[in-house]
Amino acid sequence: MAPQKFADLGKEARDLLSKNFHFGAIKLEAKTKTANGVNFTTEGSHNTDSGDVAGSIETKTSLPYGLSLTKKWTTSNVFTGTCGVENKLIDGLKVDVDTSFAPITGKMSAKLKTDFTGCSNLRATADIASPDFTAPSVNASGVFAYQGWHLGYQGSYDTAAAKLVENNACLTWKSGAVTLHAAIVNASKYIYSAHHDVNSNLQVAAALQCDAGSETGLNVGAKFALDGDSFVKAKLDNKLNLGVSYSQKLTAGVQATLSASVNGKALDQGGHKIGLHLNFEA
Repeated sequence: MAPQKFADLGKEARDLLSKNFHFGAIKLEAKTKTANGVNFTTEGSHNTDSGDVAGSIETKTSLPYGLSLTKKWTTSNVFTGTCGVENKLIDGLKVDVDTSFAPITGKMSAKLKTDFTGCSNLRATADIASPDFTAPSVNASGVFAYQGWHLGYQGSYDTAAAKLVENNACLTWKSGAVTLHAAIVNASKYIYSAHHDVNSNLQVAAALQCDAGSETGLNVGAKFALDGDSFVKAKLDNKLNLGVSYSQKLTAGVQATLSASVNGKALDQGGHKIGLHLNFEA
């Protein structure tokens, strides 16, 4: 089995500390699939602080010869499309072509993405993105795995400025239910995280971020499954911001998540936020 992508290393702790927390927002997501295999996804969100409303509709279709086509239209009037093929050109190679177009401004962009997993202990990805079809940027990453250790590197080169704009490296260790992750971002930010599946019902995670010239940040959190249809999550940072969420399966294909953020340093003041996320799938 090939290792994770560079962007997914340390994902276990990040997901526990970020997913299912929708502070200050009301979100709706609906997914359905037609009889001929076309997948539809509709999303909408309302920011309770600014009053902004955003939405999108997406379709994904499987085509002959292993091709897939994804089209998405957003309320910001941007159309995006992705055409991909996997394990057809070379075994283990996935190629996607992403394009976007804003009819009002006429702005177009394109990206060629490749992901190669032909080796059991090596994974390589590369993206070539061009916002105006003249000066593309190149993003490349690779992950090497050996006996639970994952060493990854990711860099991004801007051809217009002729310089390296991203220079990131990480080391991840996985053993059973434990994942430890350390990363260096542009030689100025250091990120450390730990994730542990304590048992089938309980997961815990912690993340520490040290950024040059700014305060060190610490987050700890846990997820507890109440039963097969519901779970609760809680997280706390070094500024005493407490986040909690409760997710419940209401019926087949319907999931509701209620979350809240409380400023522990100013319980008698405003600034506390709540959020609601509804998922429908049929």
